[in-house]
Amino acid sequence: MHTAIRWFANNSVAANLLMIVMVLGGISGALTTNQEEFPNFEIKVINVFVPYLGAAPVEAEKAVCIRIEEAIEGVEGIERVYGTAIEGGCSVAAQLFSDADDITASNEIKSRVDAINNLPIETEKPNVSKVAFTRRVLQIAVFGDATERELKELGRELRDKIAATEGISQVAVEYTRPYEISIEVSEETLRRYGLTLQQVAQSIRTGALDMPGGTLKTENGEILIRTMGQAYQGKEFSDIVVMTRLDGTRVTLGEVADIKDSFEEGDLLAAFNGAPAVMVNVSQVGSEDLIAIAADTKEIVKQFNGELPEGISTNIWIDTSLELQERMSVLLKNAGGGLLLVLVILALFLQFRLAMWVAIGIPVALMGTLAMIPFTDLTISTMTVLAFILVLGIVVDDAIVVGERVYAHEQMGKAPMTAAIEGTWEVSVPVIFGVLTTIAAFLPLIMVDGQMAGFFAPLGWIVILALVCSIIESQLILPSHLAHRSRKIAVTGFAGRWNKFQGGLAKGLQDLANETYRPFLELSISWRYATATTCLGLLILAFALIASGRVNFGFFPAVEGNRIYAGLELPEGVAAETTLQAALQMQRGAQALNDEIVEKYALRQPLVRNTLSSVGQKVDRNGPGEPPGPGRSNLAEIVIDIVPFEQRGKLTAKEIASRWRELVGPIPDAVKLSFDASTFSAGEPIEFRLQGTEIEVLRTAAEELKYELSSYPGVFDVGDTFRSGKQEIQLKLLPEARNLGLTLNDLASQVRNAFYGVEAQRIQRGQDDVRVMVRFPESERASVGDLEDMYIRTPEGSQVPFYSVAQFEVGRGFSEIRRLDGQRVVEVSADVDRTMATPESIMADIKNNLIGQMQESYPSVVFDVGGEQEERNSSFISLGIGLLFSCFVIYGLLAIPLKSYLQPAVIMSVIPFGAVGAIVGHYVLGVQLMFFSALGIVALAGVVVNSSLVLVDYANRQRREGMDALSAICIAAVTRFRPIILTSVTTFVGLIPLMTTTTPATGPFLPIAISLAWGVLFATVITLLLVPCLYMMIEDLMHQRDRLLSLVRDDLGKKTPPHQA
Repeated sequence: MHTAIRWFANNSVAANLLMIVMVLGGISGALTTNQEEFPNFEIKVINVFVPYLGAAPVEAEKAVCIRIEEAIEGVEGIERVYGTAIEGGCSVAAQLFSDADDITASNEIKSRVDAINNLPIETEKPNVSKVAFTRRVLQIAVFGDATERELKELGRELRDKIAATEGISQVAVEYTRPYEISIEVSEETLRRYGLTLQQVAQSIRTGALDMPGGTLKTENGEILIRTMGQAYQGKEFSDIVVMTRLDGTRVTLGEVADIKDSFEEGDLLAAFNGAPAVMVNVSQVGSEDLIAIAADTKEIVKQFNGELPEGISTNIWIDTSLELQERMSVLLKNAGGGLLLVLVILALFLQFRLAMWVAIGIPVALMGTLAMIPFTDLTISTMTVLAFILVLGIVVDDAIVVGERVYAHEQMGKAPMTAAIEGTWEVSVPVIFGVLTTIAAFLPLIMVDGQMAGFFAPLGWIVILALVCSIIESQLILPSHLAHRSRKIAVTGFAGRWNKFQGGLAKGLQDLANETYRPFLELSISWRYATATTCLGLLILAFALIASGRVNFGFFPAVEGNRIYAGLELPEGVAAETTLQAALQMQRGAQALNDEIVEKYALRQPLVRNTLSSVGQKVDRNGPGEPPGPGRSNLAEIVIDIVPFEQRGKLTAKEIASRWRELVGPIPDAVKLSFDASTFSAGEPIEFRLQGTEIEVLRTAAEELKYELSSYPGVFDVGDTFRSGKQEIQLKLLPEARNLGLTLNDLASQVRNAFYGVEAQRIQRGQDDVRVMVRFPESERASVGDLEDMYIRTPEGSQVPFYSVAQFEVGRGFSEIRRLDGQRVVEVSADVDRTMATPESIMADIKNNLIGQMQESYPSVVFDVGGEQEERNSSFISLGIGLLFSCFVIYGLLAIPLKSYLQPAVIMSVIPFGAVGAIVGHYVLGVQLMFFSALGIVALAGVVVNSSLVLVDYANRQRREGMDALSAICIAAVTRFRPIILTSVTTFVGLIPLMTTTTPATGPFLPIAISLAWGVLFATVITLLLVPCLYMMIEDLMHQRDRLLSLVRDDLGKKTPPHQA
């Protein structure tokens, strides 16, 4: 290393070229690296979906879900299997371990599912796919006074234009029902012509088709033969012959049926700002660039607007590129403020030119980091910029130590080049190993397990890359700059006055070290055992607060955005009109909210910019929404888009959501009513999973648990996943029906054909997969009386009334049935007002005081945590393991240069005091400890040992020159006082802007800044006092050991006979 330092110091061209390469590489990396709001998550989930159209959830569970779960049981790599049986199908999701091979698992699952041979014949082909994580970039509303078909076609036209653009692969039109051709034949018509619905469907299958007929091999070549007769539009089906009479006359489909070329029956209505609408969702997949996608799409929408018919408009109402830029802007302002403060501190306590060359190390190291990002899987995101802020004051630490030591050698009268080389070489070992210990401390951030691992890992990677670049800059580039810098000191003008002022500050800091710190240090060393005991007591007190539960660690508070989602769920089967009226009540609440806040805070523009109302479908939060479907009449969701934080009186989105809740008031018969202001969260703050086999037992236990949760202050939106389904009519065959040759299958299939429909064909019309359904008219499917009035056809062709061969019972089923690892599961969840209580304290109280009693009352039910708390447990366990690994690596990195087993323990003794400082910082600023706080505390392990390493290394160097231990440690402490103070203060002030920000955009990241800043500050005090005391205590121990060994040798010598001596 000495050779490299000397070579670069003597070759300023090489040093400058290296710096230029890092800077230009950083600029290139910043321009070419993809940008996104939050890091990408790799979710290893294989999903199997089997449509079972018309089936109730219980039927889908028994006939499909259980068989799939049994088939894939034992596939290597599966951690959990989730099943959901819904009306019309079953979905089974296999969650894999993080280190599993998802391709191999997917192939194995697909082969096993395809091998199932006992699924009902009414099911469609299973769809096996790997769940891909997509992130929404834009959502474009196409709205106006138009029909549903017109809006859908306009939305598709826009989708096709966007999807044709290079670099955009995921575009979808949402809030539209699938097309369907409905052939409706009344009971009376069927009886008049002696037809059945199955016969009508068969006539369509044989009368409308395209079929290849082979080839003619003529002398002139081959000629293809094709039959062309497929009907694609509703009116084209009218001429299909359904029967031919004996006299040769024909009856066509148009004569016996009402043909509707429309949409699947259902209740789906979307309105944007009060007008009918469809949404075009543009998403980012994989490594696609968010900013480029947004820019290209906006240009296409601008051109598309000129082609729209009158009365139709578009609105890009969700733009995550703007949200990214807003969040980035806040973070970059914090970064700029932190950098400025660091420069001020350096200029105040170091000679100006020295300070500037030291400060150049910050942008050079950061640019070098940006240059390396394109060669990794990292992107520029919120977490990346946060990492740069955290590392601002850390990357300059080694440059400060080098610069200060070079300056000290210059003060000894050495030549500039010699001072640069020898000063850098003197501290190169502690600097390099100090940076390596910091790198080791950030490794646990990469090792965090769970679904949130992809969120935290960029923090660790960016810091590690920045620290590597800081070593290169401080050891190879900085010495050359310091050796060749101008040493002319201005004595007049502003520069002269500044130098005089700076010199006074530097002298004052040195006087503080000599006249105040040294006497106090000598006193502490003379009472070193009392000093160590006092520090130990402080440490015990701090950890006692954690152990007693007075200090709780939260996990990950939701990140607020500029949209608030109000979701409503009414009982299954409720009339769509009832749901629509409830949605209107929520919209009136939103309007009242807007008027109230505009007046109260004198806003210059409306609070609510846009409103999306959806009846029949939940609004997607991020990425593609629900697959196209007819809609569910009991669902409604209202989304309001509000102005940014600074333009709304600095009200948080959560406060606005709470007020909206109050203005809406209660909604009759609401199963669930929630108001959510988060744009990103780790799951439900409170969630319990209840597993068992009996659904009624699970429902009863869930009700009891919900009741108990509701009694806690600050808990709201308490609900569960159990939903009673629609009313069911359960059919049974009468004994006398069997005398007519009827079977239960005959009854079930004829009723299904009449009320659900028989699928005659499925045709490809453009990009649509259109079903052709034959069924009764809607007017004959409106009441129980219509069921009683239908006729059942016997095998001989006669017709008998339904009530003469069948009976029915009215019951109620389930809306959906959730399963986990082969058992039914009900999840109980709730939100928490964190200003009144924490999810952790409530969960702990319930587990300690309630769960045990409930397990006695419900022995067949297994209780477990889910949501945010499950992620919390997984992440904290992996973080703890990572911390132990990190400490072991740090110990090794300290032991190697110090060549000691005990001195690394002395240096590492400051690590727990960094945690104490972090806890104190949170208490002083009134911020709850979060998982980000724990990440900061873990990262502290490497940062706080650097100052102690430099101090102990210098003391050892003095001792090797013949100085006694006490003098060596005192001189080392005083000599290193200024660089230790400077490195700590620069780390602290670099984080001040982030710690003092009040915007919700950076609120969740505040704890990690507090942990690092306050931990470093507190550990510095300990370093300057406790480490010298422990150093001398080790010396005491060594002296005692040597004295004891001497006594043993003397004693052995006295006992040895003269002839053996």
